[in-house]
Amino acid sequence: MKLLVTGGAGFIGSNFILYWLKKYPQDKIVNLDKLTYAGNLENLKSIEKNPNYEFVQGDICNPQLVNTLTEKTDTIVHFAAESHVDRSIMDPAPFIKTNIEGTYVLLEAALKYKTKKFHHISTDEVFGALPLNSKEKFNDATPYNPHSPYSASKASSDHLVRSYATTYNLPTTISNCSNNFGPYQFPEKLIPLAITNIIEGKKVPIYGDGLYVRDWLYVEDHCKAIDLILQKGKIGETYLIGGLTEDISNIDIIKKILKIMGKEESQIEFVKDRLGHDRRYAIDWSKINKELG
Repeated sequence: MKLLVTGGAGFIGSNFILYWLKKYPQDKIVNLDKLTYAGNLENLKSIEKNPNYEFVQGDICNPQLVNTLTEKTDTIVHFAAESHVDRSIMDPAPFIKTNIEGTYVLLEAALKYKTKKFHHISTDEVFGALPLNSKEKFNDATPYNPHSPYSASKASSDHLVRSYATTYNLPTTISNCSNNFGPYQFPEKLIPLAITNIIEGKKVPIYGDGLYVRDWLYVEDHCKAIDLILQKGKIGETYLIGGLTEDISNIDIIKKILKIMGKEESQIEFVKDRLGHDRRYAIDWSKINKELG
């Protein structure tokens, strides 16, 4: 398999590349990444001299570059995205550009060069929010209801991918995952921010009342799920990938981290809530578990 991995210097993308080359050392990977603030080639230091790995610094919105790379690969795994909700609220433009236009450029190239499989990584945030203390969970039939510029841009890209599958018979799959955590995550997200602040002796900020609920997915488990989709996933299908079976609030996550690191809960600092903050996410991941293993 010859894979074009977009956003492969980012958190999830770099973990995926390391996972893939360890499991499938005979495969070739081209990593296309713009190297924004969230991309870091140090994540991939261990494979930089691997003859089956190539890094290309560039923008997925550049059709000439994307065409060149797509022509010499047979599978696209599309991670590249602006992904931080707070940043999207402050400046939506890069999210519209990268997440929507960039996906369009990739789809056009995949169509032109008859890509064998196009897998699009998305988020559970496209579905909106669920009530606290309810038993409801997102599934692949949940209507889209994005609440931030970030989630709206990802929802748009999902619809674009599906339209190319329906209209042009492009062999696509989509996965909507929950909040990832693990090595190489940029410390603007909840868990790495808490850990780095504790190490530096700073307060740990918590939005609002701290009762917001997210489903948490270890990044390597996410990589394994993508592997299953690439190997056995049904063309045109969407798979939801989650990690938990019970709710846990953000404040409880932080309290657990503080306890593990031997610190007091007095280090928690409640801060002004995020605009349009979704109350609860929960994923029903039974479909991928049942169909793909």
